[in-house]
Amino acid sequence: MRCIGILGGTFDPIHNGHIGLAEDARAQLELEKVILIPARLQPFKLEKRVTEGCHRLEMARLAVMGKRGLVVSDYELRQDRVSYTYMTLQAMKKQEGVDTRLYFITGTDAFLKISQWRHAQEMLREYSFAVGSRPGYRETELNTCIEELKSVYNTDIVRIENRQRDISATEIRQRLETGGTLRGMVPTTVERYIKQHGLY
Repeated sequence: MRCIGILGGTFDPIHNGHIGLAEDARAQLELEKVILIPARLQPFKLEKRVTEGCHRLEMARLAVMGKRGLVVSDYELRQDRVSYTYMTLQAMKKQEGVDTRLYFITGTDAFLKISQWRHAQEMLREYSFAVGSRPGYRETELNTCIEELKSVYNTDIVRIENRQRDISATEIRQRLETGGTLRGMVPTTVERYIKQHGLY
């Protein structure tokens, strides 16, 4: 069976934390590829101003350039609706084939709130999850959550020990506003694109 990872997010902008998580998940789960999918409208960020999708898509493409097994999809940006993960996973399953196992890749904080997601029960029954974690960070809480979900839904949930990169898109935008450096936070191609287009 083919195994493929799905990593969604606003990616405003995409940064080395996103790329590191995608690469670590691909390596540790021996995934054929990881598809990064910029969201059109995230359910929990409807009130926030988001950079145009065309820019976020291009930055994602630049970020994965030359990265083995990482690709970008514009699927959610092409939809005229809020980007619900369950609907995206259904579309990716249809695209990749029924003989494919999809792992939805997410961080600890987001995974701990999964019960609040639209169609959470269906997702937990039908798909696998790769949860990015780091030693000591909400570890007991995460382990308890994983065990509870496995017992109720029999969900395939795997912890990914991802590289510790304390990077946030919010911090990147704040640094840009104050003229700070982005060294080590985003790929140089993404930094160049941001400056060329006067983003943030």
